[in-house]
Amino acid sequence: MTTTTTAHRRNTQLSDTACRAAKPADKPYNLPDQRGLYLRVMPTGGKLWRWNYRYHDKQKTMTFGIYPDVPLALARERHDAARKLLAADHDPMAERKATKAARAAAAENSFERVARQWFDHWKPSKSPAHAGYVIRRLEADAFPLIGKLPVSEIPASAFRDVAKRIESRGALDVAKRVLETCGQVMRYSVAHDLAPRNTAADIKPADILPARSKTNYARVDTKELPALLRAIDRYNGRIRTRLAMQLMALTFVRTGELIGARWDEFDLDAARWTLPADRMKMRTPHIVPLSRQALAVLADVRQLTGDSPLLFCNDRDHRRPMSNNAILAALDAMGYKGRMTGHGFRGVASTLLHEQGWPHEHIELQLAHQPRNAVSAAYNHALYLPQRAAMMDAWGDFLDGQRADNVVQLARVA
Repeated sequence: MTTTTTAHRRNTQLSDTACRAAKPADKPYNLPDQRGLYLRVMPTGGKLWRWNYRYHDKQKTMTFGIYPDVPLALARERHDAARKLLAADHDPMAERKATKAARAAAAENSFERVARQWFDHWKPSKSPAHAGYVIRRLEADAFPLIGKLPVSEIPASAFRDVAKRIESRGALDVAKRVLETCGQVMRYSVAHDLAPRNTAADIKPADILPARSKTNYARVDTKELPALLRAIDRYNGRIRTRLAMQLMALTFVRTGELIGARWDEFDLDAARWTLPADRMKMRTPHIVPLSRQALAVLADVRQLTGDSPLLFCNDRDHRRPMSNNAILAALDAMGYKGRMTGHGFRGVASTLLHEQGWPHEHIELQLAHQPRNAVSAAYNHALYLPQRAAMMDAWGDFLDGQRADNVVQLARVA
C-alpha cells in the first residue's frame, strides 16, 4: 500500500508552477506526470509534451504540443484521449494524422469553392444572363456568411440565417432563390462525396419566409416577363391603356399614381417626373427619373391627350383619369387574369433589380417604400437621385432586351 501511494504521489507531482520553473540543462531531461505523460525540457529552453507507448510491438513517441502554448491541463486532456484510442486498439498517432487529413480536406471543400465547381458544371446549359444572376446572388448573399464553411459541416440553421438576412431587406423572392441554389450546391456535394447529406433540404421556404399575398398583388414570375412585355405591345384594346401599361413597366409606380399623372408634373427636358405629396401613399414628394424608353412612351401619350392636363384621361370626360381597373381589365383580357396586376410590375422590378445587385436603399427609394417624416421628406425624395437615374436607364434597356428576347444585363454603376 505504501509503495502504491508513493508512486501515485510521484506520478501526480507535476504542476504548472513546476513546468514554469523548469530550467534548461546541458542535456535534455524529462519531468514526469501521471500515466506516462512527461514534459521534455530541451537545452535551448523549449518544453515539449510527450508520451511513449507501444502499438503492435512498436515503440512510438507522441507529442501533444509546446508548453506554455499547451498548458498542463490541456496536455493531460490530449493524453487521456490518446490512451483511450490505444485501449480500443487504435494507433493514436495514425488516428491524429487521419483527423488532420480529414480537416484539411474539409477546408478544401468550403461552400464557396464547391459552389463555384457546381456553377461551372451547371452553367453551360443556361443563358449567360440567368447564370450571371445566380452567381451574383451567391457572391452577394451566401458566400459572405457561409462561404468558408466546409460543406460537410454546414448545419441547416446556416442556410436559414442566409435566407432570413436577405428577407430582412425586403427581397423575398431573392431569399427563396438563394435557398434553392444552396440546395443545388449541397446536392452536388453529396453526389461527389464531399458531404454526407444535403442539410439545405431540411428547410423549405415556407418554413422560414412569409408568404406573398397573391390575391391583391398577383404577379408573374420573372421568367414570364418577356412574354408579358410582348403581349402588352400587341394589345389591341385602347391605345391609351397599352401606353399606360408600358409606362408602368418602365417606372413601376403605383396604379393610382400612374392614372392620375398630370403633364405639369413632368420636366421632359430634365427627364424627370415629380409626383406631389398629395398624390403619394407616403404623403411626401416622389421623383421618377425617366429613361429614354419612358420618354418615348410619353411622346406617344402626348399625341393622344389633346388639351387634357391628364396623361391618361377618361374617354368620356377628359377632366377625369381613366378607370382604376383599366389596366387590370386589360391584363385579364390578355390572359393574365389572377396572374398579374398593375401592382405586380413593382414586385417584378424589385426582384430583378435586387438580383442584379443594385443597392437596396436605391430600389426602396424608387419604389417610394422608405418611411419619411415631415422633417426629412424634402431631403429624402431626392436622395441618391443620380444613382437612381442610372438604375432606371439600365432598367429601360433591360426591358428592351427582354421584349426582344435578347440578353441585356442590368449593369450596375459603381
